[in-house]
Amino acid sequence: MRRLVLLGLLGLGVNGCVVDPPGGGTDQLEKPLCPDLVISDLSRSPSQSLSVGTASSALSSSSTTAQPVLVRFRSQAGMRSAAALRQREDTLQKAGGRLKYHWPSLDAAALSLTPEAQARLAQDPDVLSITPDRTVHALGLPSRVPVSALASVPETPAVPSEYTWSVRMTQANAVWDSNDDGAFDPDAPNGSGITVCVVDSGIDRDHPELKAAYVKGKDYIDDDEDPEDKDASGVWGGGHGTHVAGTILAQLGSGGQVDLNDSNLSPNGMVGVAPGARLLVARVLDERGDGRTSDVIEALKWCREQSANIVSLSLGSSTPDPVEEQTFQELWDAGILSVAASGNSGDATPYRPMYPAAYSTVIAVGAVKPDMTHASYSQGGEHLSLVAPGTGVYSTYPRGNSPFASLEAGGAFYRSSSFDYVPFEEYEGTLVDCGLGASMRSCLGASVTCDGFVAYVDRGDIRFNEKVKNVRSQGARAVIIGNNDPSDDETLGFTLGGPAEWPPVTAIPTTSVPAIRAQIGKTVRVGIRGGDYAYSSGTSMATPHVAGVAALVWSANRGLSNASVRRILESTAKDLVDPVGSPDSTVGKDPVFGHGLVQAKAAVEQAYRELP
Repeated sequence: MRRLVLLGLLGLGVNGCVVDPPGGGTDQLEKPLCPDLVISDLSRSPSQSLSVGTASSALSSSSTTAQPVLVRFRSQAGMRSAAALRQREDTLQKAGGRLKYHWPSLDAAALSLTPEAQARLAQDPDVLSITPDRTVHALGLPSRVPVSALASVPETPAVPSEYTWSVRMTQANAVWDSNDDGAFDPDAPNGSGITVCVVDSGIDRDHPELKAAYVKGKDYIDDDEDPEDKDASGVWGGGHGTHVAGTILAQLGSGGQVDLNDSNLSPNGMVGVAPGARLLVARVLDERGDGRTSDVIEALKWCREQSANIVSLSLGSSTPDPVEEQTFQELWDAGILSVAASGNSGDATPYRPMYPAAYSTVIAVGAVKPDMTHASYSQGGEHLSLVAPGTGVYSTYPRGNSPFASLEAGGAFYRSSSFDYVPFEEYEGTLVDCGLGASMRSCLGASVTCDGFVAYVDRGDIRFNEKVKNVRSQGARAVIIGNNDPSDDETLGFTLGGPAEWPPVTAIPTTSVPAIRAQIGKTVRVGIRGGDYAYSSGTSMATPHVAGVAALVWSANRGLSNASVRRILESTAKDLVDPVGSPDSTVGKDPVFGHGLVQAKAAVEQAYRELP
């Protein structure tokens, strides 16, 4: 199952060049048959993206001059009594601050202060430091659309399986299904009894793969108990947290809607690394994938209060924060294991750590590709602990929000591919031959009316977006583009270049062109449906694999400490050496792969050996 996306081509077919028709383009004397359907500009806002990248814009600043900050106090004997804490809060309020959180155990608080108020407060001898409440970002790679392919991935078994290539690479299925029969082995560890707290962008908690494992949530963006990845108007965000949660504990046999064009996918979806684990969700990232350090700190405390065993964080910032670092130390001291993404800025050197991954009490996770080589985006360094699958990872996505093409003709379903920026719509109508779609008079036949039809267009000569504009102006309510390059048949990952009021547009492989052309003059149904799964890449996707394997190890031996689980994961990892592109890759621990690729079967076997 090879997968590739062709983005950034501004709608060009990959045919080597673009040929303008005589006259420098569409004849300026032509008038559209259907003026109301003319696509005149690219003004519509794009749909939500699959994953959120490190380049996300910062959170909007307050309309006032007050700035979010973290204040650290000097630790003094007796300063945690109720009276002393009230005194500290009075000090903050007198400084003009709007108190957000107060953490007595950390001798710290989060609030908003003007620069002038910060300067005054800094003069208080009890104040140790005042630092920005820095922005943190989701660490999935940016993707403009929920594409079904970001990289080549290994072939799946002959029978479509819920066991994705990434789950198999971690050996997770070998732990709870040793004979590979699609069912849990009796008494095999599957994460049962272990609670994982996902600190992220929230989830679709009613997703069929997640709702059985979901226990409780907290939303620090909307300040409520419902950690759904939605904005105030109910529009779904980037799906980052849903993808992460599914990688950890998606359920066996509890599938949602899969892309009907991909014969390698199981109709039951996919299964996570530790499907028996329990799920807590703390939403600290908004729908753009941005959040504040103060909310991360508060969420970590909540995870501890809810008796989490493992905390998974696919987020980070390029700068450390002393209050955050102290919080992770508290979690470690309480026996909780924290796992975080190493970042997507690439390279092991120069040393550019991301936090919290680089704190000593956190397992830092980098990413590898399906061939077990270094993913070029994955950050490394001496702090790197482990690597896990991170490129082209298939997992859960908010229900109905991952687009896939649907083409039915002559009573049969044909494989096709969705273009980006097209709407979730379906249209049934007469199929009309529009040739190359090179002009506003390219569609032929009595069915060409403003009442609507489905346009068949051959690839070639001009840009895809121009073809769609031309046939749309003649009344087309949906468009099928026939591929002319067999080398692209496997992927068909084409783009229209930007957002606009596009109709549903799909592409078909060269092998299907004769069959579809045979339907010209007949009724076909074409459109874009919404699936419940998507592919994504980044160290964000690698991190939950390690969190899931940690849950398997702990469920195999509940007597282990968090330090023992970490030691076992690192000591049983598969040592990797990248043959090309990673000069820092060496035998043994290195800044490219850390201790190596996390291996569930070997780690669980070691956990068994340490049973009392």
